[in-house]
Amino acid sequence: MNAQAAKEKIWTRDFILIVIANFFIFLGFQMTLPTIPLFVEELGGNDQLIGYVVGIFTFSALLLRPYAGHSLETRGRGFVYILGLAIFVIAVGSFGFLTSIVFLFLMRVIQGVGWGFSTTASGTIATDLIPAKRRGEGMGYFGLAGNVAMALGPSLGLVLAGIISFETLFLICAGLGLAALLLSSFIHYKKVERKQEQKAAFKLDLYEKSALKPSMLLFFLTVTFGGIATFLPLYTLQKGIPGIQMYFLLFALATMASRAFAGQLYDKRGHQAVFIPGSVLIFSAMILLAWLPNSFILYIAAFLYGLGFGTVQPGLQAWAIEKSPINRRGMANATFFSFFDLGVGIGAIGFGQIAHLFGYSTIYFISAISVFLSMVFYFFILYQERLKLAQHG
Repeated sequence: MNAQAAKEKIWTRDFILIVIANFFIFLGFQMTLPTIPLFVEELGGNDQLIGYVVGIFTFSALLLRPYAGHSLETRGRGFVYILGLAIFVIAVGSFGFLTSIVFLFLMRVIQGVGWGFSTTASGTIATDLIPAKRRGEGMGYFGLAGNVAMALGPSLGLVLAGIISFETLFLICAGLGLAALLLSSFIHYKKVERKQEQKAAFKLDLYEKSALKPSMLLFFLTVTFGGIATFLPLYTLQKGIPGIQMYFLLFALATMASRAFAGQLYDKRGHQAVFIPGSVLIFSAMILLAWLPNSFILYIAAFLYGLGFGTVQPGLQAWAIEKSPINRRGMANATFFSFFDLGVGIGAIGFGQIAHLFGYSTIYFISAISVFLSMVFYFFILYQERLKLAQHG
């Protein structure tokens, strides 16, 4: 009985370490999201350049994730995670010393490499540590650290940008990454089997097929995040609407509220119970942001978006992982986060062009359409699954 209870335990020493490390690296990253556009403006860039600087980061991460997933199964979890964190710290720490958008662009590419390695590894490490029967719940807790950082980081970054220099701000962000790096050195990582390494060495490995459906659904949703993280601070500034810091705080509270039950709901009732209501909430938030007459509507949109995203994201990640073989979890996570990156990157770059041509409000109308497409695709997946069951039944 005691042995069984120990197997089902989520909050082990190593799991606590990876959750805290994940919080620090995400906080350092999220503090740069709304401040990088301001920094580009200070360097003389426009909306289009802002979109490119933000977007290129995600595309460099995207290109490296398949290699990161492959390396997780061949070189080991610790190697990939620590290397990624180190690259991230060096890149972010250099931002404040740059005086040219060209050099900032190049360092964002390098930062993307570190981010692609570290986030692919951390999700896989967490998966290794969570009992299979509690995977949805465990990934909910793990993702909570990243989502709270995702919510608090932009607000904290904006506050600090108003009182300290960009150089100091980016050094603080790098320091948070360094804290994650130190914590990572105390984690006991799953060992890689030598036979598996030899087999994998000859295989061109780009994605995990079983993770594609939930990852594609995530893509349509994270397009919205590209529009929010990159342009919402500029949008509210243009409209003269105060409270952008409060937006991210309310987003954090809503995310925590949804994470408290979404993982367990997924474990008990499956992805239908979390995806459909979560995507409807995100859709509603985008419509409100496109309208955005005042701060009150901004706050309602923040709450709806946090509640929706916090409900959907851990469920989709658990879905992507549970369908993959045990020795393919690294690639499943790589596939999942590749589509996350692709959505944010396309959102940032595409919305930069849209903002330049049609204005900021159009960003959120198109974001709403993207969420609607995810729902259409989801019902198509359900139809396919039921058709297969009927044929085999």
